[in-house]
Amino acid sequence: MADLLGWQYALIGLIFVWSGFVRSGLGFGGGVLSLPFLLLILDEPLVFLPLIAAHLLVFSSLIALQGYRRNRREPESAGGGNIDWAYLKSSLKIMIIPKLVGVFGLLTLPADIMTSIIFGIVLVYAIGYVLDKPFRSNNPYLDKLFLMLGGYVSGTSLIGAPLIVAVYGTHVAKHQLRDTLFVLWFILVLIKVISFLIAGVDLQLIHHLWLLPCAFVGHLLGERFHRALVTAETPLFFRVLGALLILVSLVGMARGFGLL
Repeated sequence: MADLLGWQYALIGLIFVWSGFVRSGLGFGGGVLSLPFLLLILDEPLVFLPLIAAHLLVFSSLIALQGYRRNRREPESAGGGNIDWAYLKSSLKIMIIPKLVGVFGLLTLPADIMTSIIFGIVLVYAIGYVLDKPFRSNNPYLDKLFLMLGGYVSGTSLIGAPLIVAVYGTHVAKHQLRDTLFVLWFILVLIKVISFLIAGVDLQLIHHLWLLPCAFVGHLLGERFHRALVTAETPLFFRVLGALLILVSLVGMARGFGLL
């Protein structure tokens, strides 16, 4: 990112604020809802994915720990703990091999192809948000398919959350869902970071010094939003967000095909 202009750095900082807000506010989506915007500034996924991965490790640990401490203070509302370990283990057995295959695909596919795949996946997610029909799974075979696809997409680009959440939302109790997902994200992202280290990918360590505080600001805002979200349905928010993502994805794909 050394050759970027000042205003581009400012936009990247704002996008990471947005990423932190979405991650803590929704429990997922920090990558899928920020990576398309980042790729419009710099069309190189392997520059931003290490940054997103590191933030996921930090904030998933923080949120899961907060949930654990909250349940220790309020044992009557814990309902068996804040994490569904049984379902977490069973689902990981399904996701682990596709996850590794996805990691391998990211490190071998050209950046322009990987970017087009990312924008295509986000476009599908965005259409579901606009139509208020996000992915849902109520069939055991469909569950496994979504988990496998989610693991693979997570391996390629860290944006497999909507597919995985579609399954977890029907199998994990509401009060355990958010913290269970964050433990899952930690495990999946740790695999990703290890693969980056093995492959010699630049982890962009210098940029963590200013982007991690940006994400933390978003995290604090997202915590407030999450408390409001659990008591109210906000379909309009997701529809507006979906429409914006459709626009961004179309622009990104048009750039990838040389139309812009």
